[in-house]
Amino acid sequence: MSALIPLVSVADGQLLIPADEVTALLRRLASGWLHSVYEGETELDPGTALGLAGVLVELADQIDVECIGYMPMRSGDEGSPPP
Repeated sequence: MSALIPLVSVADGQLLIPADEVTALLRRLASGWLHSVYEGETELDPGTALGLAGVLVELADQIDVECIGYMPMRSGDEGSPPP
């Protein structure tokens, strides 16, 4: 399996990965574990696989929430209800 992950280089030389790429990866891993258990392709205990997948999905959700909370509000949107 190969995937192209866009990396962003910042001034101090660090590399950053877009959060949506990280959360998508976490969700794909969780889905892969569940699929493997369902298809009988792994010796993982189904309860353990479900628990691990749940943790990964919760982490992905938490990252999404943190990123949404970090985003600045657009001018003119303050106080107005969502469409």
